[in-house]
Amino acid sequence: MKRAEQAQWVRVHPVIVRLTHWINALAILIMVTSGWRIYNASPLFPFRFPSDITLGGWLGGALLWHFAAMWLLAVNGMIYLAYGMLSGHLRRKLWPIALGAVCTDILDAVRGRLAHHDLTVYNAAQRAAYATVILTVIVLILSGLAIWKPVQLQGLAMLFGGYDSARVVHFLAMTLTVLIVFVHVVMVALVPQTFPSMFTGRIRSGS
Repeated sequence: MKRAEQAQWVRVHPVIVRLTHWINALAILIMVTSGWRIYNASPLFPFRFPSDITLGGWLGGALLWHFAAMWLLAVNGMIYLAYGMLSGHLRRKLWPIALGAVCTDILDAVRGRLAHHDLTVYNAAQRAAYATVILTVIVLILSGLAIWKPVQLQGLAMLFGGYDSARVVHFLAMTLTVLIVFVHVVMVALVPQTFPSMFTGRIRSGS
């Protein structure tokens, strides 16, 4: 009986993937909410974020939270990328990414027809979203460093077109990250059996 029960479960998320996933989630939450407080001190656009959804209390406090979370995200992200590349996890999970398949999956998701027969395999839309958020977070960190030290890191700042352009890139990268995370949370809500696996690392085969 025990063997039969064990055969129903498949390990899909190694411990290091689960740990880095939740640390990344916390770091991004802190970075975004503290970043909104920093943005409010010198808005790029004619709007501000409500103070109740920002972190830091004031500009100095928000900066402390923001940079602490940035280093956490950078170090944790490097651990995830190093593991993913050395173990082949990224190649197996995120490749290949076909534009046609991505568009089809997005349309199916909007229509409520996206299939979830095998939860151990990412569909094309998931692969594209995860790959995009990895690249976006890298842009977030690099543009953030350019904003933080525009003189000391002027070469990096110039890659973004200067300080002001780096601020715009940073804001747009943040917006895209928040959008992807929001869609990710919605998809988890629509397929709730995927959520426990990010704690246990296992999923029931055929679920």
